[in-house]
Amino acid sequence: GPGSSGEGGSAKERKRLGQKVMFIERTKGSEILFGVAPCSMALSQSRRDLFRLFLKESSGSRQLIMSEFVLQAMAQGVPVHHITKREMNALCKGGVHQGVCLEASPLRFKSLEEDEKPGLEGKENLKQQLIWLVLEQIQDPMNMGAVLRSAYFLGVDRVVTSQRNSCPLTPTVSKASSGAMEVLDVYSTDNIQSFLKAKTAEGWEVVGTVAKPEDVENVPVISCLEFRWSRPVIIVIGNEGDGLSLETQLLCHRMLSIPPGRVLHPGIESLNVSVATGIFLHSICSQKLRHSD
Repeated sequence: GPGSSGEGGSAKERKRLGQKVMFIERTKGSEILFGVAPCSMALSQSRRDLFRLFLKESSGSRQLIMSEFVLQAMAQGVPVHHITKREMNALCKGGVHQGVCLEASPLRFKSLEEDEKPGLEGKENLKQQLIWLVLEQIQDPMNMGAVLRSAYFLGVDRVVTSQRNSCPLTPTVSKASSGAMEVLDVYSTDNIQSFLKAKTAEGWEVVGTVAKPEDVENVPVISCLEFRWSRPVIIVIGNEGDGLSLETQLLCHRMLSIPPGRVLHPGIESLNVSVATGIFLHSICSQKLRHSD
């Protein structure tokens, strides 16, 4: 209606809109995925139960994307609802939805303990250049999403998180991952230390990461640029604030650091954890590509 706030119109009309916003009752146990990439990937992967696709009533440049969504949803037998921008904002609680959201069952971590069948693949693995990424207590959903996006792009074979104090696989994480979370299998383990010990026994190399080289005791620290590898490798990334726990550090064979490009001002001495992860992964994964040529 009229009015600069976009709220105009009669009280009666506002009331009607208010009631209209209320009608969307959620399927029990569902969550609302939002954004073009997460919704599109979720529809194409069929890893979730999909209940309803919501599209913002729109015209113009986004029509094409929206009609693709309608086709994708129809192919999966998912009902499509067209709703107002206000209704969508309410459903997505302010998330950047780009005019699309999807009511779906949540994605859970896969259990590493259930999946691992020791001895079956151990010998074979050692011939391959596998790279697994282990996340110890990454708590921020934006960081978690960005890490998954980089891991997917750069060719990480498996991502494993700690069960305790880790961010769950929420719609916000999926959006921050630009849909990579919908494609990657993300595992969790209730005991990172025993997992690392087991992989070491199988012949894997465990590589930790550290913001400042002087932080580490008893483990050699090298620049990620100097790192070379010839057997399967696990790279372990620590919590945003505290880095890797001491127990985990002591299980690492080497620690990697990122050399800064200048003398740093005290107080701005570290990188965001997802950016650092991207740099570490690139320095490791780029060798994998070189070796396979």
